[in-house]
Amino acid sequence: MAVLTSRFADGLAVGTDLVETAEAAIRQALAGLSGRPDLVCFFICGDDADDVTRAGQRAMSMVSPDAHVIGCSATGVIGDAQGVELRPSVSAWAATLGDAEVTTFALETLRTEDRFVVIGLPERGPEDRVAILLADPYTFPTDAFVEHSSEVLGNLPIIGGLANALAGRDSVRLFADGETYTEGAIGVVLGGALKVSTVVSQGCRPIGPTMVVTRAEDNLLLELAGQPALARLEDIVSGLGEADRELVASGLQIGLAMDEYAERHERGDFLIRGVLGIDPEREAVAIGDVVDIGRTVRFQVRDAETADEDLYHLLDEHVNAGGRVDGALLFSCNGRGSAMFGSADHDALAVRDTLGPIGVAGFFAAGELGPVAGQNHVHGFTASILVFSS
Repeated sequence: MAVLTSRFADGLAVGTDLVETAEAAIRQALAGLSGRPDLVCFFICGDDADDVTRAGQRAMSMVSPDAHVIGCSATGVIGDAQGVELRPSVSAWAATLGDAEVTTFALETLRTEDRFVVIGLPERGPEDRVAILLADPYTFPTDAFVEHSSEVLGNLPIIGGLANALAGRDSVRLFADGETYTEGAIGVVLGGALKVSTVVSQGCRPIGPTMVVTRAEDNLLLELAGQPALARLEDIVSGLGEADRELVASGLQIGLAMDEYAERHERGDFLIRGVLGIDPEREAVAIGDVVDIGRTVRFQVRDAETADEDLYHLLDEHVNAGGRVDGALLFSCNGRGSAMFGSADHDALAVRDTLGPIGVAGFFAAGELGPVAGQNHVHGFTASILVFSS
């Protein structure tokens, strides 16, 4: 059943006939609106790329020509306060945005002699509030595009996710305003009379002290606080309890402080990146980013309890900041859901528990986009949420 609100509604349908399933999900979302839709988003999980294409085309055809619509394939979808993983399903989300400005776009990359150039991005307007981006991880340089987005978009937040498909590479499908794309990225810029905000839950807990990078080479940390990085890490791990040592063994993370001038750096103050391995000969630690000398870092661990606590904490903070929440889009990592929490519903229920019975839909992404401390990044194991308020 769709969630009825004044401006936002969602729909969810499960079934092997993807066209019928898409029809049901779109129908639910549109029926929940009290006005005409200005933006419709949908997400499709299916075994066959051709079926996904037909379902996406049918979904777009059901939306009135004066509304904008975007969507993508996925390995799982979110709607009606629940998640559905690895089964044929469609979720849909519809919004009445009033006087807001809505501009859809499709991005492609062109290769020059020494670099890639992304074309298709709308010119930044003074009233722009946020960009939603859905990208094919196999054909679009999402990391580079997002990390350098400020050069073109300034401080405009980018939120969204990397699409995927059950059949993997070459099966990803992107949809925008009647067109189907098999590569690149699509999205929408929202602006004007619109109140939006972002919540990005990276779900990690710090271990050990904060340390300054005193020697580094590319993505190798060679020295932390004047000592070999590997020795520092071994000292930290040796002081942990058995449970935290198991978390380190299952996937150690590192946090890069976003505000070097803060007096303290606690949970939520870091951009989380993975620890990729160690180099015993150089006593170095390899991480999933390039870090400058002088940057403050802190090792991190992630588990279901920490991720749960972090998401609820950030959502509660958002509620306490005031303003009625009307709707939201949720982009949750495909490593969360049942793999992390034992239930595909966790993130959807967290949003419902804290923000209320609002229209919420989204998908399980192969990477999530969202700003941390005002800078756009690509994340993993994250829940990125775009919140619409009165």
